[in-house]
Amino acid sequence: MNLKLVFPTEIYEDEWHSIVKEVEDAGEKMTPYSLKASANDYTEYLRITRDVSNGVNLNGMVQADTYFLVNGEDTRILGAINIRYSLTDYLLSYGGHVGYGIRPSERKKGYATRMLEMALDICRDRGMDRVLITCNKSNTGSVKTMTKNGAVLENEVQENDKTVQRYWIAL
Repeated sequence: MNLKLVFPTEIYEDEWHSIVKEVEDAGEKMTPYSLKASANDYTEYLRITRDVSNGVNLNGMVQADTYFLVNGEDTRILGAINIRYSLTDYLLSYGGHVGYGIRPSERKKGYATRMLEMALDICRDRGMDRVLITCNKSNTGSVKTMTKNGAVLENEVQENDKTVQRYWIAL
């Protein structure tokens, strides 16, 4: 497979609707949040994504890039990953630098591990020397994805009724 990360553009509109619907139909939380953000349609989504990438109209968020995972020239979105280039106090405790998710029908195929690996290359290119990634303690799939990419557990913190694990990856 020729997996690659691509920045959202107009050609992914149908696939964006498809992955958002699949996640919603599965009754799951949108992960990463930036897969849909607060958008009501794809035009608004592209505007929000570009603004956040350019560091404008952040509304309390930090500058970040969201990428879709696709195979080669295919426009099917297999998953999405969000890279945040700085951390607020909340992100330092609970959110981290990177958030990612694979569409429900494409899980357990190694896509998340490869997507995170590619995202870490982007982080290196941006001059980052380490990356924080968090997940709910119960999310064993995400733990496997992170540890395959060199993540080391620092600690666990409580967020409401959830135990959040904080992992660091040295770049």
